[in-house]
Amino acid sequence: MNRMKQWVKALEQSLFDDQPICSESKAVRSGAWVHFRLFELFVAAWAIAYAWTWGLYTFKSSVVVLELGLANYIHVASLFGLPSMVIAALVTLGIAVSITRLWRWGYLIAILALHLQYVVRFSQGEIPHSSNLIGFALLALGVGIATHKDPVAQVRFTWGFLWFFVGLGYTSAAVSKLVGTGITWIDGQHLVLWIHEKAIDYASMTGAWSPNVLQSAILNSAWVGTLSLFIGWFTEAIGVLMWFRRLRPWVVLVTIGMHFGITWTMNIVFVAFVMQLILTGFPWVEWITTLQQKTRMSPSSSDGPTLKS
Repeated sequence: MNRMKQWVKALEQSLFDDQPICSESKAVRSGAWVHFRLFELFVAAWAIAYAWTWGLYTFKSSVVVLELGLANYIHVASLFGLPSMVIAALVTLGIAVSITRLWRWGYLIAILALHLQYVVRFSQGEIPHSSNLIGFALLALGVGIATHKDPVAQVRFTWGFLWFFVGLGYTSAAVSKLVGTGITWIDGQHLVLWIHEKAIDYASMTGAWSPNVLQSAILNSAWVGTLSLFIGWFTEAIGVLMWFRRLRPWVVLVTIGMHFGITWTMNIVFVAFVMQLILTGFPWVEWITTLQQKTRMSPSSSDGPTLKS
């Protein structure tokens, strides 16, 4: 029991305490603030873009194709068209009042509205996975900023909350594959089947399809497919290592490679997913801090305004 408490304490420290915003260095804290605000702007831009794009899409049809989640309990067809524009406006307003710190609860209003918009849009056809990570980042911002008044605590909670569930999410995906299919999930024949399925989708949109080098290798040898699936599964399985700051850049780098692998084998693109991993998974604070210090030290900086820490 004591060992478990020690492990939980160490994990809590790694997620919430071992952060640049907690540094004794004023320069590092300044870099941490810049990075956090860039992250906020990134999430805000994507969330707003998704809200309006999904809303505009609902004008194309009045038919409910997939009744999943909330769609089983509410009449989503009544939200197609103009009502979806109201939802998009609510997402935008909620984000605007929170990012400017006019109202701390705005992000939570925005994530609830964005989730509703997601359900409305998803009822007309499947949506790419990239929106899931953006939505979860918005949730992390919402909970962190709404439940903490201290700006430093807001940053600490947001990053800790985000990395805990992102890492857990990847590892859970690996576990779910074993639960659903067992160890035979990595059988290369499965990947051959999935490539052919995606080929049909691609050919129906463009009129033609030809395999790339990696797809050809997998189609010619199931063992190549088995190796590819094992690498992908193992990458997901070690997702919880993102909890630890020193390991995070390396795990994120491998994870990004996995997403590119999925794109090359099954033509599934993770644009926002990969961009968010790049923005959050690497030591940007160190790079920003170094850039700020070099800017202050440059001879030309004396001729104009200096950056304040």
